Amino acid sequence: MAAAARINCSSLHNTLGFLNPLHYSLNFKANHLRTVLHFRRNIPSSFSHRAVFCSSAASNSTPLEPNEVVSDPFVLTTPLYYVNAPPHMGSAYTTIAADAIARFQRLLGKKVIFVTGTDEHGEKIAAAAAAAGSSPKEHCDIVSQAYKKLWEDLDIAYDKFIRTTDPKHEYIVKEFYSRVLANGDIYRADYEGLYCINCEEYKDEKELLENNCCPTHLKPCVARKEDNYFFALSKYQKRLEEILTSDMVKPSFRLNEVQTWIKSGLRDFSISRASVDWGIPVPNDSKQTIYVWFDALLGYISALSEDTEKPTLQTSVSLGWPATLHLIGKDILRFHAVYWPAMLMSAGLDLPKMVFGHGFLTKDGMKMGKSLGNTIEPNELVSKFGSDAVRYFFLREVEFGSDGDYSEERFINIVNAHLANTIGNLLNRTLGLLKKNCQSTLVMDSSTAAEGTKFKDAVEKLVEKARVNYENLSLSSACEAVLEIGNAGNSYMDERAPWSLFKQGGAAAEDAAKDLVIILETMRIIAIALSPISPGLCWRIYAQLGFSKNQFDAATWSETKWGGLKKGQVMGQPKPVFARIENLTEGENGVELPKKGAKRKEKSPKAQQAVEA
Repeated sequence: MAAAARINCSSLHNTLGFLNPLHYSLNFKANHLRTVLHFRRNIPSSFSHRAVFCSSAASNSTPLEPNEVVSDPFVLTTPLYYVNAPPHMGSAYTTIAADAIARFQRLLGKKVIFVTGTDEHGEKIAAAAAAAGSSPKEHCDIVSQAYKKLWEDLDIAYDKFIRTTDPKHEYIVKEFYSRVLANGDIYRADYEGLYCINCEEYKDEKELLENNCCPTHLKPCVARKEDNYFFALSKYQKRLEEILTSDMVKPSFRLNEVQTWIKSGLRDFSISRASVDWGIPVPNDSKQTIYVWFDALLGYISALSEDTEKPTLQTSVSLGWPATLHLIGKDILRFHAVYWPAMLMSAGLDLPKMVFGHGFLTKDGMKMGKSLGNTIEPNELVSKFGSDAVRYFFLREVEFGSDGDYSEERFINIVNAHLANTIGNLLNRTLGLLKKNCQSTLVMDSSTAAEGTKFKDAVEKLVEKARVNYENLSLSSACEAVLEIGNAGNSYMDERAPWSLFKQGGAAAEDAAKDLVIILETMRIIAIALSPISPGLCWRIYAQLGFSKNQFDAATWSETKWGGLKKGQVMGQPKPVFARIENLTEGENGVELPKKGAKRKEKSPKAQQAVEA
């Protein structure tokens, strides 16, 4: 669903077809259109090579001491989502995961540049606009805004939002194209084959179904012959074989796919279209537009440029390239792990440090699609259950990198058990006891309260476990480690039974007051450690612990160290930080009614709109 996520290849067989010889004829023109332009070539040997340009991190800070080192920014990208249709849950999932990673890196104190955006060129967009009775630009404006609104509703804290129709993006694309042309890697040839309009690419006949139907869109491909410009991908076969290691493409099974594609033999691919008007014109050839993938991938660099200037490729690169992490769906892995590195090498630019291909979502164990009527509409999901629940469920229940399944019943059970019961109820009952017995005021520092207990050590081990999992992009395991802290807190509360100790009075009541400080310190740590996943919920926890929004926003991972609560700190009034979701059943006319025994009625109807996954 992406940087141009328009290709939904569901099998390795389909993907391999892209790299096999197509049924077309190549009639090479003279001299491959080489120019006399000269650019410095700097082909890196691996994705992990550090940027050769200065980071902008130092430009907004005080002068450096002689031995002080400025680290490169952590540059994280989602795909640039294709705007032929509104956002769906697949693109929301990628962006939620990216936001969690970005938030964690900010907690570590790193300068983060989180890039997302929309891919807005190509034949399919022009067709979608025409079908809606609008111009391509009007169509792109509406759908791009829908992405921004959904990201706002999902608490996505991005730093850069690039649209490939932005003027600054066109400057970068044209300059990049000229660099590659000057390097002798672009030539002109006739291209003939069967073309899928929905995929916006030529297909190998061997992968097509009966009547030359695309296996993804189940529509017949059309015969086309065009005079196009080609990129010499085959020239980079050996170098790609050399640089692709386990540090560059993750998970490891995705790397295996990429290596298989490369070993099967790379073929040059067309990077222009003569029949598509809605796109960036090829420099010095206004009759052709640049192929959407060659265009959209450069959004990762153009996004870094400032809006107030006419950018150049070098100034954009100097502001943060290379990317630390490209986060993508597995269906666009080939473009990011094969085509994109070769393009960058041709232009003499550093390669991204990592490409991570995650899996797909299913619903109730079935692949989602319009024809099945079983898609997940993200706006409806957020409206019904809230951002924190949606973020938590998909990051906790889907092993990052693998496919994952959604069912409403499982969704409700998980978020109720984890967020409402384990975390929310622990905070609520502890604050209730503190209000009743201690006037909502802490009787001692949390560091003092934990002296002589093994509980503090157990929490600190779980915090470290969560940190390691976040750093390894094991988001589900990070959630599990934080949940274990909550489980430990509940067990401690039940074992110590402070409500009984308060009734005994004297020393027992003093021990009970100390126990409440220990539990509330545990909740403070949870609020920081879980904040990359469910930031709204964690802010509500922090607020009830007597902290301000500024304090929450300024918190760092170092503050997960035990000892943050101080004697005399006044806690907020106890009230649920996460309302339990009542199980729903479907009544007449599709209206959802509470199941027997439910205490409240859910107002939002089930989603009726179907969006292709």
